[in-house]
Amino acid sequence: QVQLAESGGGSVQSGGSLRLSCAASGYTFWTCSMGWFRQAPGKEREGVAHINTYSNTDYADSVKGRFTISRDNDKKTLYLQMNSLEPEDTAVYYCAACASSGSYEYWGQGTQVTVSS
Repeated sequence: QVQLAESGGGSVQSGGSLRLSCAASGYTFWTCSMGWFRQAPGKEREGVAHINTYSNTDYADSVKGRFTISRDNDKKTLYLQMNSLEPEDTAVYYCAACASSGSYEYWGQGTQVTVSS
């Protein structure tokens, strides 16, 4: 059974930093691409960052230069380092695994990030 467990969310002031983690189990971690998504109240879910099995990365324009996605295949964990946080980054953040035909197969339950001005 595949499980993705996010952690590291919380409340910070504008300009602060957080590091999200996503612990994975139930599949062969290193064989899958992974990503972080977020959904703010009243808005559609959006892709934030993606990392493939070669650790090539891709970011949404809104987070480029501020967020860094990484993976530790030995620990089976995905990370999202978020710096210079802005109130607009407030959302529930989800990790996802195993992209296929343009969509991810597995999803975590999400972790709340709240940035106050």
